[in-house]
Amino acid sequence: MSAKATQTEEKEFDLEQWLREGIQGLRSSLKCRPPTLLPEEFKTHTRAARKEMLLAVRSLLDSAIRELEETPEPAAKK
Repeated sequence: MSAKATQTEEKEFDLEQWLREGIQGLRSSLKCRPPTLLPEEFKTHTRAARKEMLLAVRSLLDSAIRELEETPEPAAKK
């Protein structure tokens, strides 16, 4: 396989990396503005978006927990 082909291969989605990059981008964009210049509406929407992200992560965790609870435990080996 050529080097060009390996560069264009799709990588597996990494939720933690995606969240990390988003937070870093938001922080860097906010560092260039003093907080007093941010409109109140922006702050309101940012807070709501943060809450929605946490709720999304919660739903992933709840789903993983349900899956674990529904899967029968393997018999213990003696």
